[in-house]
Amino acid sequence: MPARARRVAAEWFEGTPGRMRVLLLIALVLSVLFGGAVAQTLRDADGSLGRAQDNTAQLVRVQTIHTSLVSANADATKAFLRGGLEPPAQRQQFVRSLDTAARLITEASKAQPADADALGALNTTLVSYRGLIEQARSNNRQGLPVGAQYLKDANTLIKTDALPVLNALVTANERRLDEEFSHTGTGRVWVLVAGVVALLALIGVMVWLARHSHRYLNVPLLSAALLVLVTTAVGAGLLTVAKSRADEVRDSSYAATVALAGARINGYDAQSNENLTLIARGSGAEFDRAWTTSARTTRERLATSTQHGVTKDGGPNQWGTYETAHQRIRELDTGGRWEDAVGQALGPAATSFDAFDQTSQRSLDRTSAAAQSGLGNAGSGLSLLGWLGLPIGLLVALLAWWGLSQRLEEYR
Repeated sequence: MPARARRVAAEWFEGTPGRMRVLLLIALVLSVLFGGAVAQTLRDADGSLGRAQDNTAQLVRVQTIHTSLVSANADATKAFLRGGLEPPAQRQQFVRSLDTAARLITEASKAQPADADALGALNTTLVSYRGLIEQARSNNRQGLPVGAQYLKDANTLIKTDALPVLNALVTANERRLDEEFSHTGTGRVWVLVAGVVALLALIGVMVWLARHSHRYLNVPLLSAALLVLVTTAVGAGLLTVAKSRADEVRDSSYAATVALAGARINGYDAQSNENLTLIARGSGAEFDRAWTTSARTTRERLATSTQHGVTKDGGPNQWGTYETAHQRIRELDTGGRWEDAVGQALGPAATSFDAFDQTSQRSLDRTSAAAQSGLGNAGSGLSLLGWLGLPIGLLVALLAWWGLSQRLEEYR
C-alpha cells in the first residue's frame, strides 16, 4: 500500500471518530450476516419439510408397489386354486395390480432419481414374474401339473428378487425422512446464535457511544437492536413450531401410514401362502409356516397403527374375522376335506379378507393424505420470513449506519 494511502487510512481510523467508524463497519457486517443467517436457516428448514413431504409420498409409492405385487400374487394363487379359467373380475384385478405396480415404478423413478436403478431392476423382475404367471395360467387351464411349478417359481421370484429390492427402497426413503426431520430442528441453534451475536454487538456499540458521547438514547441503534431481537424470537419460534408439528406428524399419521402399509403387504402375503398351502395338497407345511409369520406381522402392524391414532376401521376387526375363517380352512384341510377347505378359502375367507382390504385401504388413504398435508403445513411462515431475512439484515445495517453517522457528524 502506498504511503499516502496508509496515511489516509490511519487518519480515517484515528481518535474517537475512527473508533466509531470501526464500530460502524463491525455493526454493518454483523447485521448483514445476521440477515443472511436467518434467511438461509429458515429456507433450509422449509426445504427440509418439503423434501420430507416428497419422501413420504415416495415411501407410499414404494409400499403401494409392494402391495400391488403381493396382491397380484394372491389373485394368481387364488385363480390357480379355482382351476380352469378364472372369473373375469379376478383376472382384471390381477392385471390392474401389475399395471399399477408398473406405473408407480415409472413415477417413483422420476420422483426420486436415487431410486431409479433399483426400480429399474424391480421392473425387470415384474416382467419376468408376469411371464411365469402366464405360463402357470396356461398350463393350469389345460390341467397340466407343471403349472403348479411355474406358480411356485413366480412366488419364489417375488420373494427372492422383488422383496429385497423393495425393502431396501423402504429403508433408504425412511433414512432420508429421518435426516430431513432432524434438519428441521437444528436451525433454531443457528438463528439464536446469529441473533445473540448481532444483538450483543449492537448493545456494545450503544454502551460505548453512551460513555463517549454522554447521550444515552440512540433511537436508530435501539430500533436496530429491537428488530434483531424480534426477528430472532419470531424465527426461533417458527422453527420450534415447525419441529413440533413435524414430530407430531412423524409420531401419528406418518407412523400409522407405514404400519398400515406393512399390515396390508403382510396380509396379502398371508393370503397367497394360504392358497399355496392348499395347492400343495398335503405338502404345504412351508407355506403354512409362512402364513403364520405373515399373519402375526399383520396383527402387530395393525396394533401399531391403532396406537398411532387409526381407529378400528383400519382393519383389526376384519383381519380377526379372516384369521378365524383361515383356521377353519386348516381344520378342513387337515381333516381330509380338501374340497371343503378350498370352498372355505374361496368363500368366507375371501369375503372377510376383502373386507379387511377395503377398510385398511380407506384408512391408509386417509393417514397418507394427513401425513403429507401435515408436513406441508408444518412450515407455515418459514418461507416468508426466509425471504425477508436478508432485507431485515440490510434494514438493521441501515439503522446502525444512521445511528452512528449522527454521532460522527458531531465531530466535523
